Amino acid sequence: MKLNHRLALSCAVALLALSPLSACSSDDTGKKLDAWAKGVCDQTAAQTKKINDANTSLTKVDSGGKPETVQASDSAAFQQISDAYKALAGIYSQAGAAPGDGGAQFQQKAVTSFTTLSTQYAGLKKQVDALDTTDQNKFAQGLQGVSDSFKQTSADGEQALSSVRQGDQGKALAKQPGCQSGSGSASPTSS
Repeated sequence: MKLNHRLALSCAVALLALSPLSACSSDDTGKKLDAWAKGVCDQTAAQTKKINDANTSLTKVDSGGKPETVQASDSAAFQQISDAYKALAGIYSQAGAAPGDGGAQFQQKAVTSFTTLSTQYAGLKKQVDALDTTDQNKFAQGLQGVSDSFKQTSADGEQALSSVRQGDQGKALAKQPGCQSGSGSASPTSS
């Protein structure tokens, strides 16, 4: 009990001195935040890989290929990305509120962002699945529309990822190997 009382007094003295160091913020919160981030990032690495792999597959689609092949490749990639973002939303939801100030808001923002991205990529899949593959010109025009929608979705994705990189929670996530994978961005092939 004396140790806790002494720590409280030390913190009060530091606060009164207005020290720029956060000597009073317990290492316990930092440890809890690091543990939370590790738990999240250990699970997100596989989903990030799926997103990166799908984006890579989009860049490898032969624009001069058969419309059916291009459609199938793009559709599969969009489905894979949609599923991965849905899984990411689930991971953050299951992780609970992040420790520290604004932890619940951080968690909710991540869940909402990843859920929205999952829905947007599912929409891209529907859009590419609806393209007319019997007419090369119509297909190319339709694919250009998909490409434009994809560019907007990619921008939304980058904004969502940016929001997850902010604050103490974002810094804690950035330190974890599972959250350090780069996110590739690709565009569906247009003829």
